Amino acid sequence: MKNLIYALFVLISYCTEAQTNEFKIISKPIDYSQERVRLSLEYLKDHYNIVQNSPTISPKIIVLHYTAGGTVETNYKYFNKTHLESARNTLKKQSTLNVSSQFIVDRDGTVYQLMEPNRFARHTIGINYCAIGVENIGSKSQPLTEKQVSANAQLVRYLTKKYHIEYLIGHSEYGAFRGSKLWKETDPNYFTLKEDPGKDFMKKVRLLVTDLDLKDKP
Repeated sequence: MKNLIYALFVLISYCTEAQTNEFKIISKPIDYSQERVRLSLEYLKDHYNIVQNSPTISPKIIVLHYTAGGTVETNYKYFNKTHLESARNTLKKQSTLNVSSQFIVDRDGTVYQLMEPNRFARHTIGINYCAIGVENIGSKSQPLTEKQVSANAQLVRYLTKKYHIEYLIGHSEYGAFRGSKLWKETDPNYFTLKEDPGKDFMKKVRLLVTDLDLKDKP
């Protein structure tokens, strides 16, 4: 009952906002240089046995994350770098390609697009070849906002209309895909535990997109 009341409350708020504020995506492209293209194609080949001429994906999964801190600008500057920082040894052993995502959502619900949704980004082990990443400004100690809940739900709807999206998951849930036909990671030891963006956030977003029938596991 509590979840139903919350869903109705957020849905009413969502509809009211939608009438006054048209959903917008602000373009804020990171540098997808020739070096990034090269490293992305190399990653696709080495980690997924996928050989192709351009770093494009066929999106089936949307993965929601949080940034674990910072602002849109600081995270943008971080993702804009082509190569990983030296401190990230576990990831760097697999590839020097920097992490990134297709979208980032600010705490006020503003959505920024860092690259085309069907362009490869390194954000979730094992499924990057078919997954769109959505980063949210926040952390465990800085919980994501209701405006981010609404913005993520609207973005999920937008992407589901545009692509053949079948799954909506949080970063912490990606382990459910290990052993499935969608999991293509060639290194069986390459796996890290995640806790973002949080169970409460995922529950709230899912309540707003229940009608889309998106799955959370294969």
